[in-house]
Amino acid sequence: MTKRVVWGALFGALTMLATGCGDECVDPFDCRDKGTPPAGQSYICNADNKCELRTIPTEPEEDAGTGGETDAGTGGGTDAGESDAGAVDAGTEDGGTDDAGTVDAGTDAGMNVAKGGACTASSDCMAGLRCEAATCQALLIAVTGNDGGTRALVTAYDVPGMTSLSSDGGTSAYPRFGPGGTQVAFVQGEVTTADAELTVRPVPLTAAEPTVLPTGGTSRIRYMEWEPGNLIAWVRGSTGISTIAPTGGTVTSVTNSGTFPDWAANGTDLAYSAAGTGIFVSTGGAAPAVLAGTPTTGEQPHYNRTTSQLLFLANPEGTTVNFGGDATPVLKLYSLPVTGGGDPKLLAGTSTRPVEGGSVDSYIANPNWSPDGSWVAYVRANFLLIGNAATLCGNAGAELCGTDRGNDIYVQRVDASGAKVGEPVLFAENATLPSFSPDGRLVAYVLGGQLVVRAIDPATGQPAPTAITHPKDTYTVLTSEGDDYRPRWQPRQ
Repeated sequence: MTKRVVWGALFGALTMLATGCGDECVDPFDCRDKGTPPAGQSYICNADNKCELRTIPTEPEEDAGTGGETDAGTGGGTDAGESDAGAVDAGTEDGGTDDAGTVDAGTDAGMNVAKGGACTASSDCMAGLRCEAATCQALLIAVTGNDGGTRALVTAYDVPGMTSLSSDGGTSAYPRFGPGGTQVAFVQGEVTTADAELTVRPVPLTAAEPTVLPTGGTSRIRYMEWEPGNLIAWVRGSTGISTIAPTGGTVTSVTNSGTFPDWAANGTDLAYSAAGTGIFVSTGGAAPAVLAGTPTTGEQPHYNRTTSQLLFLANPEGTTVNFGGDATPVLKLYSLPVTGGGDPKLLAGTSTRPVEGGSVDSYIANPNWSPDGSWVAYVRANFLLIGNAATLCGNAGAELCGTDRGNDIYVQRVDASGAKVGEPVLFAENATLPSFSPDGRLVAYVLGGQLVVRAIDPATGQPAPTAITHPKDTYTVLTSEGDDYRPRWQPRQ
């Protein structure tokens, strides 16, 4: 078990999510905004969850390569759910950007009404648009950003300019759209404490005050999910998962342990993970049960909304590497039928290549399905491994990484059985937290603190040559809490 994520079995005693009130970091990737450290040093996340400069350890000459070669086949990683791979501020992406236009995402049969045109249903509108008040309008994206304080934000995907969801402009986080896209939920107040409030407000935004929902008020709200669920689900600090109707009412405790809740397309079935036990699924409101075939290290489940497959990360070999002295496990990407059984299908594993005295390895983070279930997006994070000491590529002390970047987004085609088809496609360099639009024609992600939207060819997975970048002139989009900070798209219904 590591500092950043320690979970008990279902309904058992639990110490989860080492991040707490005032935590600055949960692993070394959260410290990348501290800038370039002095030569021979790197930032680590210490036992107090604070970023701290440490001298980069060096291996004795006679041992150089020994540990690296031993571990080279297993790679290494960190729990992408608690903290993603970070994002190198690489500036303008290769291929150019379009800061205030629309990405040419193509059209399907019937999707031919442009923005501002008349419509009767969203299926009339071109990709990236929804029918609202009989007019095709741009889909919204919700993110968590910072302008000196943490803010839950929404923006039209095609026009830079973000709006805070807090009624008073105060602290807020974790915005989540509801089914149909006419409401958005978020946490406001002291978002890292039990005093924060779960709130809901209508979309498009109006002058109406957000509706505050009762949550019990004894634990911090984490890993909240709503759409496509009929209920809003969240993790109660370190004590399990709760749900509540978006209209309020009684709070229901689904489980006393576990995290990463995810709703199935039917709005009722729920999946989540509990450390040491693996993936749990509740079908039709029944008591949660372990999904047969998932390893006990399984985490971060994601339902495929079209096929019967479930996506998850796992560390089946139990291999760890040390980032600044903290042991972090390998994570690979798998799929498995929601009904369970059989062996999980590997969609993305670790990689390694030898360098002087060690190796450059990688692990997988932040996976996400396309709406039609035909593509998976994920982050591959690269790091230098000397002995068992790991340094993320792009940081001081990782010059042996060469041209390997700290993190890249890939997309992988997947068939209805959950098996990979062909080879992965590099979608975005130095980027993290990919998220497909509900029509599957656009991918939002974060690059250097900026929200970026780029069209994807649904046949090949290739990215469009241009992108829409929302510059961080007011808000820096946050990434340090991994999937909690992944951009969320407004549903297209």
